[in-house]
Amino acid sequence: MISVPVTNTILVVDDEPIARENLTHVLRQEGYTIFVAQSGEEAIDLMERQEVNLVITDLRMKGKDGLAVLAETKRLWPAAEILMVTGYASLNNAVESMSKGAYYYLAKPLNIKELKAIVVKALEKNTMQQELHRLRRHISKTSGSSRIIGQSSKIQALREQILQIAQLDCNVLIIGETGTGKELVARTIHELSSRAEKRIVAFNCGAFTEDLISNELFGHEQGAFTGAEKAKKGLLECAQGGTVFFDEVGELSLGMQVKLLRVLQERTLMRVGGSDEISVDFRVLAATNRNLKEAAEDGSFRNDLYYRLDVITVLVPPLVERRNDIPLLVNHFLQKYAEPAHAPPRLSPIAAEILKGYQYPGNVRELENIVQRILITCREETIEPHHLPDDLGQDALIVPNAKEKTWPTLEEYQKKYIIEVLDEVEGKRSEAAKILGIDRVSLWRKIKKYGLGNPDIE
Repeated sequence: MISVPVTNTILVVDDEPIARENLTHVLRQEGYTIFVAQSGEEAIDLMERQEVNLVITDLRMKGKDGLAVLAETKRLWPAAEILMVTGYASLNNAVESMSKGAYYYLAKPLNIKELKAIVVKALEKNTMQQELHRLRRHISKTSGSSRIIGQSSKIQALREQILQIAQLDCNVLIIGETGTGKELVARTIHELSSRAEKRIVAFNCGAFTEDLISNELFGHEQGAFTGAEKAKKGLLECAQGGTVFFDEVGELSLGMQVKLLRVLQERTLMRVGGSDEISVDFRVLAATNRNLKEAAEDGSFRNDLYYRLDVITVLVPPLVERRNDIPLLVNHFLQKYAEPAHAPPRLSPIAAEILKGYQYPGNVRELENIVQRILITCREETIEPHHLPDDLGQDALIVPNAKEKTWPTLEEYQKKYIIEVLDEVEGKRSEAAKILGIDRVSLWRKIKKYGLGNPDIE
């Protein structure tokens, strides 16, 4: 979508020329920027290119009616408000319009004074929603995209990508090895999106049989099977207006893939044992550790579902590709799991090097488990190599001269580690001291001791 930002922009939609022209004339006299559409199709096409703050639409129109315009407005511009207008006023129409997100329902002939007052209030609400959205985005940027820890170039690029795609209400495929934090990425995308005020529902596609998946996702009607004593909403219904996160989506059977594809195409579902179509509106975030493109090519994953999910791809890097983030992650987990009454221990440089040299087949999740084990064995202020789990292995260290067994000294490792940290934070002493777990004075002494430049220059 291409947004042309204009404040107080109103779209008038009506298939009756006289009604359309009269309404446009009244609103332009009030100083608003007005766009006009003579059908629901034309209105939706316009909104694909142009942001609007308020839509005033007739309910009954040939082709796409006012309810269809309402649904597409909420999809394209969630903060926009909708006024529903009709010459066939009824309580049922009013209730349906309001339940689907309309701001107000007006009957023809319009009371111009009432219309003007409602338009002012609707635009004020729209302004407040946009301010809230901007504030949330600003807070997210300054806090480093929520809980994603790290300062490596790959993590910084990941955070930037998340900030960009969170606003594009489209499906996202998150790819990464087990334990890299794919669900954290999905939840962060949701938190930064226009759907943040609604639920995010997570579902592990590899944890259930096909029958249980159908029941969990689609729900069931009363009497659908033995024990179904009352109707139950499925997870997809519960996510109305929000986000659904399909974890390990590559594990879905071909039969379930067909059912999910139909929901994504039709935006409707049917409960188990039911006959009524239920409209749904949610964003899909899917995650996998498999190569779905290859799976689609060999037939083990539906090609059409793959392209439906893979509108945008997010790659979550494995931990071995961002080793310099490991001390930051360790400090984060130490803070998280340390006893509340005690300050967490600090990581010594040599212990940090050992942790950085390990391969982490389980990625961040494995590192988190390692830190929890360390806290059980370490009752001192500093974590040293002997506090690390035995199965981590001293051979995790990357030793440049291992063949000759000429091991570097502890001071050489410490110097190398300090250089790497200073390089990673571009020489910022305060940040380097925080990563190293020491104060600025101690860092100043080490810079002077190892001849790493003028310690008095930041």
